[in-house]
Amino acid sequence: MDGSEPPVSAEEVPFDPDAVEIEDADVFGLLEPAVREWWLGAFGEYVPENGGFFTPPQRDAIPKIHEGTNTLICAPTGSGKTLASFTGIINELFRREQESRDGLDNSVYCLYVSPLKSLANDIHRNLELPLDGITSIIEERGADVGEIRHAIRHGDTDSSTRQKMLDETPHILNTTPETLAILLNSPKFREKLRTVEYVIVDEIHSLAAGKRGTHLSVGLERLEALADGGITRIGCSATIEPLSRVAEFLVGREEPRGEPRPYEIVDARFAREFDLELECPADDLIHTSREVVQDRFYRTLHEHVQTHTNTLVFTNTRSGAERVLHELRERFDDYDEDNSACHHGSLSKDVRHRVEERLKAGDLDVVTSSTSLELGIDMPHVDLVVQVGSPKSVAALLQRVGRAGHRVGQTVTGRVIALDRDELLECAVMLKKAEEGFVDSVSIPENAQDVAAQHVYGMAIAEVRPEREVRAILRRAYPYRNYSEAEYESLVRYLTADYAGMEDRNVYAKVWRDENDPPDGEYHYDDFPVGEPLIGKRGRLARVIYMTNVGTIPDSFSCDVFTRSSDEWVGQLDENYLDTLEKGDVFVLGGDRFEYRYRRGSKVYVDRTSARPTVPSWYSERLPLSYDLGREILAFQRDLLDHYEAGGPPRVRAWLREFPLDDHSVRAISRLFDHQLRYAGPESVSTDGRLSIEVVRDREEYERHYYVHSGYGRKFNDGFSRLLAYRCAQEATANVRVAVADNGVVLSMPLNRKVDLEAILADLDPDDVRADLRRALSGTDLLQRYFRINATRSLMILKRYKGYEKSASEQQVSSEMLLGFAEDLDDFAVIEETYREILADKLNVAEIEDVVEAIDAGEIDVERTLLDSPTPRAFGLATLSASDVVLAEDESAALRAFHERVLEEIGEESLSGLAAED
Repeated sequence: MDGSEPPVSAEEVPFDPDAVEIEDADVFGLLEPAVREWWLGAFGEYVPENGGFFTPPQRDAIPKIHEGTNTLICAPTGSGKTLASFTGIINELFRREQESRDGLDNSVYCLYVSPLKSLANDIHRNLELPLDGITSIIEERGADVGEIRHAIRHGDTDSSTRQKMLDETPHILNTTPETLAILLNSPKFREKLRTVEYVIVDEIHSLAAGKRGTHLSVGLERLEALADGGITRIGCSATIEPLSRVAEFLVGREEPRGEPRPYEIVDARFAREFDLELECPADDLIHTSREVVQDRFYRTLHEHVQTHTNTLVFTNTRSGAERVLHELRERFDDYDEDNSACHHGSLSKDVRHRVEERLKAGDLDVVTSSTSLELGIDMPHVDLVVQVGSPKSVAALLQRVGRAGHRVGQTVTGRVIALDRDELLECAVMLKKAEEGFVDSVSIPENAQDVAAQHVYGMAIAEVRPEREVRAILRRAYPYRNYSEAEYESLVRYLTADYAGMEDRNVYAKVWRDENDPPDGEYHYDDFPVGEPLIGKRGRLARVIYMTNVGTIPDSFSCDVFTRSSDEWVGQLDENYLDTLEKGDVFVLGGDRFEYRYRRGSKVYVDRTSARPTVPSWYSERLPLSYDLGREILAFQRDLLDHYEAGGPPRVRAWLREFPLDDHSVRAISRLFDHQLRYAGPESVSTDGRLSIEVVRDREEYERHYYVHSGYGRKFNDGFSRLLAYRCAQEATANVRVAVADNGVVLSMPLNRKVDLEAILADLDPDDVRADLRRALSGTDLLQRYFRINATRSLMILKRYKGYEKSASEQQVSSEMLLGFAEDLDDFAVIEETYREILADKLNVAEIEDVVEAIDAGEIDVERTLLDSPTPRAFGLATLSASDVVLAEDESAALRAFHERVLEEIGEESLSGLAAED
């Protein structure tokens, strides 16, 4: 307080403001009288546990928004960050409405951008209630109040509603990144965007890491260039790191290659109390039968549901969500369609919406889901979240458990149930790191040429403009802050079809570029100086092509699978699954095993086989372990080895009891490493300073397996395995089969072939990693698929043209016809983007380079162990065809066989009859 009139008076609040300490009185005083009255009525007067009227993120954010400061608000789900964003803006709009004789203009003042249409629809609490409530208060006071309009516009908005928005334009418009790009190219509506002063980007963590976020960042810069004044940008996120990088992504640059626009960060991520614990159905997941594990799991889950009001259960796959709900209904009479439901992306929009409404109303005792309920809707009655298996990152864990206790002052209660030893370990580390405030870092795609192609085309369609403006707008967006002249020239060569043979393949120029003084005067524009390089659209259908093809979400399809010998149809595979398949890989379909041979368009050709599967059925559906969490697990293993050396299993168990684990989990982890170290020694365990490789000779299968314990997550290991397999195949002159998991890689070859993997790793040069990986990708289905996606995003292949919609499988056929031609062109933007996306965004090439460099510098030692049977830490790799237990075929017999060999080697009896350890 500065000694001026207090912002809170006794007339305004139903208590004596001098009798209590109000920490946020200044914030309260910023609000207009009607807004203050509505806030008090809506949120129950003074909230003592907050020290005032607002939650921590609201207390810090509202003044910044009031001042017009770019702000990133990072706070737990349910802490009121979205309401804080709207409150500051609504307050300003009501103030202007009251002070202006003519009221607000018939145009947009605030854009609310969300990643999901469902989020745009779920604004009742944060926008409609405040607007209606404040309007009613002003009317009750007898004052004139004009209407502050709001509306939703996305891809499903019909033409009559869109036309109405031109006549009565919403002052607050809720939309998606794709629709924003369309609005910027709508001749009439883009004029309504010139008055935009505020942009709210909700759930920014779900956008920043993908190309939808890249698309949005350029769209915001185009909006900034269009607007009459500066725009205040507000980002809302629950769990993300590093905050400074995300804030810079939000605000962009004032000048190309310049400093970020000024911003403030409201960091209230850990303002809520968490009650998290890891649970395990048994302390011996090897010898306890699958039936017993499953029975204990469902009894535990049932007890959790029965002792809470509403329980939300997350699994790692959609089929897992269906299976858990089915089993609950089958095993217990307490569940039926009236009090339980399932929610995931494969269900219809209407079904999902009904489930969401019943969740919000508190009508469902339990809902199972995969990832579809991580974001968005308000769930005030959910008081427990159960996560089955590892969610693969601390950020995902916090996002999911944050759906519980969705009110200020409530404790966030979450239980993680691990049914697999490898996941048990990563969940233990994950929960400990979550308690410590650790969050995985976000990786933002950079210099994506396909997104740049859409926006350069869009800018050229909107109006003829100097090329320097186009480049400047791109480079003001955070993902393009380092966009080079060479990359821009490559893009424009593609957009102008400046390659021989392009038009012969029906790939036509989309823009023209020229200086403003051609001899025939065709492109002479008086608004620009003579000699100014200009850019404009080419073709009469340019706007229609852009409007009907813009966006970054790729189409996908299922491939029919046929045997080569008899052309028999045996089933379908999701094309995402094909990303992981190489010639010779074995997978299970319909209970039978097939060896992958090749794909032609939407058809996959296979051979029947009895060989062991190498790629599990869940591979394309389950999220990969985050690289940052993988590093933390390796550091945990180093600490565990230190405790083991200092005092053996008792010391390890005492240390693990400092973690949020139940007793079964403590004993299971301790026993796992006790057997590992007694069987193969500490050098068999990878740490942050050691990469362990075990070589196992499988004489029954006549194969040699190299288990590389690179625990950096599946994306890293996918790229790392391709790099190693490429080098191994060259050295061994044999086909190298690859299997990949979050905690390592398996390279397999005939027993009469072997390689010196230590020497191969020692010879790797970090400067050669990208080139080697690029060569390893040539000719793969992965390259074919991503070329199709990028060719479609770059508008090289049109999904929609003259009323015809080309399916994803038809797009694939078209792309395969273009791929060979495109690969022969110099610096062709679409090919370069395809390789960039695969290497950088999908295979973690930068992290691979870091690890290779650390090996090269001696910071990471490479240790090899020769064995006749896998170690306990390799059991998961050795039985990689198994799914998570909720989904899986029973692999317990193979696991027990491996384990008995370990016990025999270390001289210990089978655990099946042992008493519990102290």
